[in-house]
Amino acid sequence: MKRPIIVLTGGGTAGHVSVNEALIPVFSEKGYEIHYIGSHDGIEKELIEDGHPEVVYHAIQSGKLRRYFSMKNFTDPFKVGAGVLQAYTIIRKLKPEIIFSKGGFVSVPVVLAAKMAKIPVVVHESDVTPGLANKLALPFSKHIFTVFEKTLNYVPEGKATCSGAIIRPELFNGIREEGLRIAGLSGNKPVLLVMGGSQGSAVLNEAIRADLSTILQAYDLIHLCGKGNIDEMLESTLGYTQFEYVTEGLPHLLAAADFAVSRAGSNAIFELLAVHKPMLLIPLSAAKSRGDQILNASHFQSLGLAHVLQEEDINRQPISEAFAALMQDQAQLLANMKKTPRSKTPEEMVKMIMSYRNSLE
Repeated sequence: MKRPIIVLTGGGTAGHVSVNEALIPVFSEKGYEIHYIGSHDGIEKELIEDGHPEVVYHAIQSGKLRRYFSMKNFTDPFKVGAGVLQAYTIIRKLKPEIIFSKGGFVSVPVVLAAKMAKIPVVVHESDVTPGLANKLALPFSKHIFTVFEKTLNYVPEGKATCSGAIIRPELFNGIREEGLRIAGLSGNKPVLLVMGGSQGSAVLNEAIRADLSTILQAYDLIHLCGKGNIDEMLESTLGYTQFEYVTEGLPHLLAAADFAVSRAGSNAIFELLAVHKPMLLIPLSAAKSRGDQILNASHFQSLGLAHVLQEEDINRQPISEAFAALMQDQAQLLANMKKTPRSKTPEEMVKMIMSYRNSLE
């Protein structure tokens, strides 16, 4: 008997892939043949091909969606058009029951092709306001799931459900001792885990390293600094460990950490909330983004779940002062975190997604 097929899509950043990664084992256990449509050189290709051999990866053309002027805005629509035709060919051949889109620019041609092939599409939006890719996808989707209740104000009424965050179950399996071993730390001081996102954050890296000697007086520090951002001059610094990016060992590093410093991408902050890590959020500035991380951080701050330091303010005082304030507020932040509703399990999310597969025409 032929196995049912599910197609997943989403990419550009690790945040657009992590939810799909959480769902893959559940679809596999349910007997689905899993296919992933992504870009030729995005982070989704690396994460899916390296981490999930049970998934068949298909690469298509995808032009980046920009909110600013660039000469590439004149050529990338042709890439999107090519991507639609490539995705349509793949989808027509596979005949999946449903397509789940996590967003990112590579998802746009996939959603358009699915509409042409009459395959139902379910979209997932992690941020308070929908990103440009998901805005374009909404008219062609069957349903959209949101993480924030507020997001329902920005999507068509009757076409959306607030499902909450979906957390990878392996994040709860971290062992503190193993995390300390991986990082080469003693655990005698509180441990700070600094995460600049999958691509790293130059401004955060610079602020940390400029104040490193003061920070290390009070903390040990695990620094996820992004690809190509290792500072070899600091490699032998006692109490300071650098990684470009971590996948398999992340649950252990989270278990070892007492505090976290992070950008304010939705998936990252909900993961930190789920494992109860008091967090300092440094959202990407409005000058560099559409402001989604600022809204995410503001929402968490209003609920008493995080401290926030705006990127524009990061160099106005030593960042160690913000860490000291975070440590002082640790007990209250943890108490607030423990009162929040639990996140959706991947099993629950898969059940919700598959409730729309019968709309297949």
